[in-house]
Amino acid sequence: MKISLLIPVYDYDIIALVHSMKSAMGKVPEFCEILIGDDGSSPEYMEKYRSLEGDGVKVITSEKNIGRAAIRNRLALEAKGDFLLFIDADAMLPGTAEAYLLRWLPMMTFYRVLCGGTLYYDSAPGDPDKLLRWKYGKRKEQRKAAERNKHPHAGFSTFNVLIDKTVFSKIRFNEELKQYGHEDTLLGYQLKKAGINIFHIDNGLIHEGLESNKDFLNKTKLGIENLSKLYDNVTDKKAFSETVRILRF
Repeated sequence: MKISLLIPVYDYDIIALVHSMKSAMGKVPEFCEILIGDDGSSPEYMEKYRSLEGDGVKVITSEKNIGRAAIRNRLALEAKGDFLLFIDADAMLPGTAEAYLLRWLPMMTFYRVLCGGTLYYDSAPGDPDKLLRWKYGKRKEQRKAAERNKHPHAGFSTFNVLIDKTVFSKIRFNEELKQYGHEDTLLGYQLKKAGINIFHIDNGLIHEGLESNKDFLNKTKLGIENLSKLYDNVTDKKAFSETVRILRF
């Protein structure tokens, strides 16, 4: 079974991340390609992504910004692998790419959707304007797999997730969601309704892209607005509420 690594990106420097991941090419036979989804980035960043092409790395470009859901769907269509490994552009490896990729392999025979988890640096950021995002991530998002597996669909995140391509082709991200927030919440709900199990393992990536306090609060507001729209449109409001704590409140 082959793994395609998919990185959606918009105006963010992923050179270090791609080089780190690329180091596992040839060492892990199942790892077949890295696809970068350039979602309408500026010419400066587009040039950086193009410089990474070759030796198993390919850039899929959208001339305009089509949104997080649509660019991920487009990457999935282009992927050659049997499994799709989605990671966010602001992720970073805590160790080697080889060790990270090898941790997925034993589980791929048994599970069709695997979540690796999110990590944060132990020390607080030097910039106090990024402290709120770090504190929230450290307390709410960085959780052990054993804890996440108690409510696997509620803990679903696309920051670092491996999905069987046949499963993803049937569900996909909802491209009507243009505004930021909760695309992964909806996908987790859809997987639950389809009876597809999610299994969490301790194979985390570090979330490096900490927003300022103001930006984080603004993104949270946008996310809640999106969540409200989703809630109005889902057929099973009870099942959807079970996947999101704020909706239960």
